Amino acid sequence: MSDLVIITRPAPGVALLRLNRPEARNALNSALRQALTDAFATLPRDASLRAIVITGDDRAFMAGADLREFATMGTAEVARLGVRRMWNVIAECPLPVIAAVNGAALGGGLELAMHADIIVAGEGAKLGQPEITVGIMPGGGGTQRLVRALGKFKAMNMLLTGAPVTGRAAFEIGLASEVVADDQVLPRALAIATRIAALPPLAARRIKEVVLAGEDAPLATGIMLERRAFETLFDTADKSEGMSAFLEKRAPEFKGE
Repeated sequence: MSDLVIITRPAPGVALLRLNRPEARNALNSALRQALTDAFATLPRDASLRAIVITGDDRAFMAGADLREFATMGTAEVARLGVRRMWNVIAECPLPVIAAVNGAALGGGLELAMHADIIVAGEGAKLGQPEITVGIMPGGGGTQRLVRALGKFKAMNMLLTGAPVTGRAAFEIGLASEVVADDQVLPRALAIATRIAALPPLAARRIKEVVLAGEDAPLATGIMLERRAFETLFDTADKSEGMSAFLEKRAPEFKGE
């Protein structure tokens, strides 16, 4: 695995992915894109893993795309980069993903954060889609995920002006799950991941699967997907363990079976 993405296991069942291009504020270049693709393609194969936290450093979660790569490219060259592959691999990750956002999460950085299921933002974070200020537009799902998160009018204000919002403002408009002091972002994200990792992983996967599949479907379709997934969990060992532990007033031990 590339040293551009450092992977550690800070708690049982939890993987921490730390972006590691500090000299470029973790800007997304081809090498980092490949490292992220490899990480998200590989980690879900580990049956012991139950949650992923992704973070940067104090200065930047990810300060957008590396414009030194894009500045002289034309349409055909950009198309050959295969950018969609990375985004698809991250979007299809079956494990719960938590983004711990300090500093700049701009352009591709905000798009990366929006691929997560939970975003913990620091008070001093800056989140935005500034692509319009350099003559382009979001290309990693920013226009679509932002409007689904915020609604048309708040999303269009960010997209058309390119102006970022603070971590506090992001929380207030629904672009972050929680906002905490900057030095508490990673500890809080890891605490959430650790809690998720202690819960039944099959249920967590089904919840993520149904939420993502149903968010753009008619309500009746979403309800049907939920009901089918709900029913399948009744044949799992974790369901028997969870309900038995509740009735016996003891802590459950979930095995993902």
